[in-house]
Amino acid sequence: MPQGTVRTYNAQSRSGLILDDTAKEIPFDQEAFRNTGIREFRIGQRVKFQLVGDPPRQKVRDLTIVSF
Repeated sequence: MPQGTVRTYNAQSRSGLILDDTAKEIPFDQEAFRNTGIREFRIGQRVKFQLVGDPPRQKVRDLTIVSF
């Protein structure tokens, strides 16, 4: 499962960007939170996530916090 750092987060739209460990920015939206129990993120938090779909239309799903 890939990991990264929350680079930006908008609490209203529940969307933002993850900077993965290869320095690629990956956008996420509120669908990434579905069934995770997470309510929000802080910039700089480490997360694990899954990518679904084929590039270049991959989407982030199943975000989980690695560090608080």
